[in-house]
Amino acid sequence: MVKKTSGAGGSGSGSGKNNSGRGQRDLRVRVKTARGRKLSSTLWLERQLNDPYVQRAKAEGYRGRAAFKISEIDDKFRFLVPGARVVDLGCAPGGWCQIAARRVNALGEKQGKKVGSILGVDLQEVEPIAGCELHVLDFLEDDADQKVKNWLGGQADVVMSDMAASASGHKQTDHIRIMALCEAAAYFAFDVLSPGGTFVAKVLAGGAEADLQKVLKQNFTKVQHFKPGASRADSSEKFVVATGFRGLEAE
Repeated sequence: MVKKTSGAGGSGSGSGKNNSGRGQRDLRVRVKTARGRKLSSTLWLERQLNDPYVQRAKAEGYRGRAAFKISEIDDKFRFLVPGARVVDLGCAPGGWCQIAARRVNALGEKQGKKVGSILGVDLQEVEPIAGCELHVLDFLEDDADQKVKNWLGGQADVVMSDMAASASGHKQTDHIRIMALCEAAAYFAFDVLSPGGTFVAKVLAGGAEADLQKVLKQNFTKVQHFKPGASRADSSEKFVVATGFRGLEAE
């Protein structure tokens, strides 16, 4: 059961006026633990219901709160420009594609601006998104890079990824898994990016970033980390943003 509670307690006076200020408090959704449901599931549901980014995503028609992460990242680094060709790895449910489509002018709504393109790939089928071309593809396949370039009609200006490996519950194991996934995404980006291109991917803080940092610095003019406000404060996630792709170089 879901119910809303306030800090006021008791009933109102009927006048609609409250000088104590207690009635001014924001309502918070609380979730009762149902029989057969784990406490962790109940806490997750309660957090979702009270998350302002989740509520805002619903109000603005985005498919998830992650849309605001890429929005904030691009506000800072400005790589989703009109005319850009973008590849979104692991694009489900599609929030990043939604933001990118608007910013690169994929629908041609910005008069006088170049029209960009968004190519989203994922292991599962994704519901259509206006201005985006979506494919079921494992980017780890040997010929995945060639397929992507064929679909794009050339090289990409941006490769971005919000992918995360399935959580094991063991912090260090999860860190290693997501870093391995991020490294694989980076090497994929090397194969499809055009000179000057940008790579953006989610990583987890935990000490295994050195190898990724090294290879990115070899192949991009600038490598930075950023934690957007839409990332939860208790999450160790951050995003690596590598700009100015210059091609693979011998180590």
